Amino acid sequence: ILWHIIGLLRALGSVDRFQQALVFSTMIGVESLLLNQGIKRLFRRSRPTTRGDERFALRTPRTSSFPSGHSSSAFFSALVLTYFFAWQWWPLFYALAMVIAISRVGVRIHHASDVVGGAIVGTLMGIAGLVFLNGIQLI
Repeated sequence: ILWHIIGLLRALGSVDRFQQALVFSTMIGVESLLLNQGIKRLFRRSRPTTRGDERFALRTPRTSSFPSGHSSSAFFSALVLTYFFAWQWWPLFYALAMVIAISRVGVRIHHASDVVGGAIVGTLMGIAGLVFLNGIQLI
């Protein structure tokens, strides 16, 4: 939701930017669908420990640990937001993506390799999405 809000805030006051924000939000949805219903099902990696004092700090997730969906969406969003809206803001977008990725390990929802994998997958999916949209003249 955070990334959708950032996209919409960047779109305020501009019809072109609003259209880009709608495309961006659609892209996030497609990325999430492909990752959670496709890629995660290929790996089925178990989550970090769920026993005793080492239980999850948050709710118990139902999907595979690899790759991290939050990390994938974060790096996907950082790339696409930078492309659509603000090259000068790329350090902020990527810093936010890093915080999200690291936090997933901190709350013991993911292994470190899950978030690295998610960052790579999200970046590659962002590049593929932008190439696709450029090819069909949507951006």
